[in-house]
Amino acid sequence: MPRKSRVSMRFSTQTLLLQLGVVLLVVLLSATVHAWLVYERIGTEAENQALTLARTVAADPDIRSGVHAISKEEGTPPPDVLASGTLQAAAEAVRLRTGALFVVITDETGLRLAHPETARLGERVSTDPSVALGGQEITTRNTGTLGPSAGAKVPVYAPEGSDSIVGEVSVGYSVESLSKSLVRDIVPIALTAGGALLAGVLASFLLRRRLQRLTLGLEPEEISTLVHDQVAVLQGVDDGVIGISADGRISVFNAAAARLLDIPDATGQDWASAAVPEQLKHLTQPAARDAEAVEIVAGGRVLVASARKAWHRQEDLGWVVMLRDRTELQQLTRQLDAVGTMSTALRAQRHEFANQLHTIAGFMSIDQHDAAKEYLARISATGPLKFPVEQAELLQDTYLQAFIGAKGVEASERGVALRIGPETLVRGHVADPQDVTTVLGNLIDNAVSAAVAGFSAERWVEVELLDDVTQNGGTLHIVVGDSGDGLGSLEPEEVFAEGFTTSDQPVRSGAGQGLGLALVRQLARRRGGDVRVLESGRHGGPGAVFMATIPGVMDSVEHAGTGADSTLREDSNG
Repeated sequence: MPRKSRVSMRFSTQTLLLQLGVVLLVVLLSATVHAWLVYERIGTEAENQALTLARTVAADPDIRSGVHAISKEEGTPPPDVLASGTLQAAAEAVRLRTGALFVVITDETGLRLAHPETARLGERVSTDPSVALGGQEITTRNTGTLGPSAGAKVPVYAPEGSDSIVGEVSVGYSVESLSKSLVRDIVPIALTAGGALLAGVLASFLLRRRLQRLTLGLEPEEISTLVHDQVAVLQGVDDGVIGISADGRISVFNAAAARLLDIPDATGQDWASAAVPEQLKHLTQPAARDAEAVEIVAGGRVLVASARKAWHRQEDLGWVVMLRDRTELQQLTRQLDAVGTMSTALRAQRHEFANQLHTIAGFMSIDQHDAAKEYLARISATGPLKFPVEQAELLQDTYLQAFIGAKGVEASERGVALRIGPETLVRGHVADPQDVTTVLGNLIDNAVSAAVAGFSAERWVEVELLDDVTQNGGTLHIVVGDSGDGLGSLEPEEVFAEGFTTSDQPVRSGAGQGLGLALVRQLARRRGGDVRVLESGRHGGPGAVFMATIPGVMDSVEHAGTGADSTLREDSNG
């Protein structure tokens, strides 16, 4: 079946035509009403002028005497006598002097005694004279023998103060003369109406351009579809989306952005003063148009933020900022690094472990049982694997032993001695290895890097751990110091700024550099703890000392024994 194509008029064109039609209708109605009012005014003025002239003629003593004399006679004089009489001459003189259409004088019966057309003298008037002959004045608009007119009728009284009515005077002005006056008066009206119509047309075109600019040339159906699509897309994605209009206002702030930044919806706020990280604002600066994505820490999360300039044809629409959550990826990466470190340490110790077994087997083969027992006792005291961590025996928790031991191997490879402080006392067991790995690993890694970069001849990192085990969960206190050169001229809070790093290499996007201390501080504070600088250190060592407090990551020995340790026993028995 062939499809029928229907060409629909654009909404902006429909709006323009509707506006033009309304403007034209209003102008025409206004001009018509104005013209009608002017016509009525001119007609009323003509009636009043006719009434004044009729009164003047009816009050003339000669007219009154002439009409009274004819009224006393029996019958009406012939037309030729009337045409040559004084009444006809007086009426015509007044008519010509005033420009009236007619000045008619009648007797008490309505017969014409004076008329512009002498042939109609002696005839009865074509309009009803009864009102005037009854003693009342009247203004009229009617059509007589001379055509349509606006006039007046006034009674003529007998002379010498008599109240008797002997006739009437009719005066009229032609409607054609009224129309000519209207034409003269209507020119300003027409000019005004034309100007109003032109102004309305120009305003309609300007409004149409304004509407097209505001809607970017889109039709209402397209705008409605875009709104539905925007809501569906922005609220259905896990990435945060922030739209900044060209005037610096936040126009889009989806739920994912509010969740990732841990701030309420900021739609409508000024971007420069909004409660968002400063790194995001720097991305939307003109100089940062081609800037790469950056990593920031906000709301206890590691976010990758990028900004792009938005254009529609040649119009600047502002900026679009995208936020992607990399927190879980960062945590998994750190856990994987910890596992890899521990695996490397175990492989490094494999040969020593094998040698120990061969030694025990040798003692047994030569019946040196006492030597074998003594050797086993020594191994039991120091552990089957010997990590390069001084005073590692102060750690009772197996997870801390393994993790710090692996970090010791890593530090040893870089020429740094990792040691456990003498005040270390950990009675419980680690219940949340993920957060402990993040905080402790960052602090040790930073301390090792500082020791390597320092000028001290002896490179070392010292870790002290204390736990405060309670019934509802324990707090782990971590103190890490090093032999580096300290913070120098830096303020303690500067090292917790996002993007700060002591690495000689530039911070790469996505590399995770410059986020360690900021991340661990937010992680600790989210749990109700904190990370701070105890001592800034000095040049040549000792270096800076950091302290971290992490609540809720330790279990008591009894609780741990019913959990992880019991599981290990079940596995070993099974």
